[in-house]
Order: sequence, then C-alpha cells, then structure tokens
Amino acid sequence: MSVYSRYSSLYPDVVANLENARRSGRLAHAFLISSTSETIRNEFATVVSQIAGCPEFLTAGRVVDDCDCCSKLERGVYSELHTLSPVGKMYQIQVGNRDNPAPNTIRDFINSFQLTSWQSGWRKIGIIYDCDRMGKEAQNALLKTLEEPPADTTLILVTGNPSSLLPTTRSRCQQIVLPSDGLQYDFPGAEQLFSALYDTCFTANDLLTAEKAASEIISIASSLLERAKQTENEKFETMIKTAKQMEDNSMVKRLEERLNNMIFGAYMRERRSFLSAISCFCFQVFMLSQGIAFDELPNKEVFGETAPPAVSEEKAAKILAEAETLVSTLNYNVNEELAIRAFVLNIVF
Repeated sequence: MSVYSRYSSLYPDVVANLENARRSGRLAHAFLISSTSETIRNEFATVVSQIAGCPEFLTAGRVVDDCDCCSKLERGVYSELHTLSPVGKMYQIQVGNRDNPAPNTIRDFINSFQLTSWQSGWRKIGIIYDCDRMGKEAQNALLKTLEEPPADTTLILVTGNPSSLLPTTRSRCQQIVLPSDGLQYDFPGAEQLFSALYDTCFTANDLLTAEKAASEIISIASSLLERAKQTENEKFETMIKTAKQMEDNSMVKRLEERLNNMIFGAYMRERRSFLSAISCFCFQVFMLSQGIAFDELPNKEVFGETAPPAVSEEKAAKILAEAETLVSTLNYNVNEELAIRAFVLNIVF
C-alpha cells in the first residue's frame, strides 16, 4: 500500500479537505504538520507534497500516487524536493551565513528554491523536519519565504512540538494536527531498556543483578550511534542507487551530503528518546507510589501487560531523583558508562 493510500484511510477528512483545496485553487503554500508520532508526521509530509505537486491531479481529480512525480516523492528521489533536518551535537537547525551559507542551514535551504527547475511543470517542495529545533534567528530568516514563497513552491514544516515555534512562524502556515496513540518509544533497544529498568527498580537486590541491569542499559546506550548509521544508510541506499541510475550527479551529491548530516542527527534524536524513556519509566513508578491506579497511568505500556510490584513512596522518590540526575548528567560530556552504572547502583542500594 502506498503512503498516500494508507493516510487517506487513517485521516480521510484531512486528506479530503486538502484535495478539495487543490481542486478549487485554494491550497496553502505553507503547512505546519504536528503529531506525537515521528513516523506519522514525516510520512504525512510526503502526502501533502503529493497533493500539492501531482501533475495529474486536476485531470484525475485526485492524487495519482503511481505517477512519476508522486512515485519519486514517496521514494525521496524527486529532483525538486529539498529537505532540511537538525544536525550536530546540539541537534539544531542553524541559520547559516548570509552571503555564503553552509549546507544544511536555513539560508542554504532558502537559496535552493531560487534555482531553475530542470523539469518543466514540476513543483518545488521544501520540507523541514523537526522544525522546532530552529532558533529565533533561523525562524526569522525563514519568515519572508513562508509568507511569499517563490512561484510553484510548497513549504512543509514538521514537528512534534509546535508550541516551541514563534507565533509568527505558526501564523504563516496552515496547521495540520494528526492525533496518534500517545507517546511512543520505538528507538532500537526500547523494549530491552524497559526490561532492564524494571529489574533495576523492582527485582535487583544484590551486586550481581544490579550489574547485569546496568550492563544492559550501557549496551543499549552504546549501540545508538551504530544503529543510527545503519538505519540512515538503509533509508538512503535505494534513493542514492536510483539517483545514480538516473545519472543525476547533483542529486547523488545532495543525497550523500544529506546522509552524512542525517546520521548524527538521527543519533541525537534516538539518544533524546532513550533519556526520555528512562524519565518516563521512573515517573510512572513514582505515580504508582502516589496511589494512581495502573490502568490510569499515561504510559503503563512501559511495564508490559501487568502492574509492577508496589514500592514505597520513599523508594519511588529516590528512583525519580536518580533518573533526573542521570538525564541531567548525560546532557554533558561525561563518562556515560560510569553515569549509568551509578544510576543503577544508587537505586538498588
């Protein structure tokens, strides 16, 4: 099933409204898509780009998702698709130098829409993923383009935290809110992490069992970078191969540069999710100690299908405090292994 077909079923009213706007010539030129699910918001950006850009739309009355344009948009090899994502240790989208902006900056992104299209009639599409990672200066640099984009251009901002954006940024976009089934932790090793945290908080009672739990958490943390490399390489493998077959050297170069930028960004995203998962688990333990019923927990799935053993308010408060200390400590350049081992030992003993 294509991305378009899947989301037409998941969000039929949203898709129908967007298509009606395209038919009547009232489709917005800038969108802000928000959802707690990264997969949903990122994939729906593709759907919006297909609705805006499908060259056969007006003839067929709908998106022709197997047309050349829409097929390339779904595969990420559409020549007029320009994307931007946070990069670096701070996982930020930088504004870039005004005269000669570096790649993967707001100003370089804006400049890409000034280039002449090589395919007549194909709409330029710009997508900014995790746009809440733009600072005030970067957002202000984007405002004019959001308000008055180049001809035949659609801009799509994607975020899980729209409230972090400036009101002036939000006001220039048509907002699309996509509900999902609550908070999700789908980074590599999430299930094993919750199991190790369960052991740490509820079953470990000596040095051997504590060390076993600590080693599992350390192993998961250590694997995030390699798994990010593997995941991003898999995402880009087909796109780069297709671009090479098309003999589009500029597309190959652009994809390879984007891959290099995306790897560290993906690692930082998964690391933030890893730390968030630890905080979430420990906070659920604390809420249970305060008398909140298991079925009323906002993220009871971190414990599996059954309620965990009861812990005292004193121990639950200690667990939560240790989690807060660990997350705060790991935001700095410290020995990750020692910090995690201290976290586990302090809880168990």
